Amino acid sequence: MDILYLLVPFSVGLIFFIIGAVWWAIHSGQFDDVEKEGERILKD
Repeated sequence: MDILYLLVPFSVGLIFFIIGAVWWAIHSGQFDDVEKEGERILKD
């Protein structure tokens, strides 16, 4: 039962980190044009 005092805050922090990473990726333009890189290989 004592391990829950460690694991619950750790998992909540991990969730916030993942949400922050996805938010940063979306707002920094990582997913703007995902099809361009696949087509670039075919046009070489």
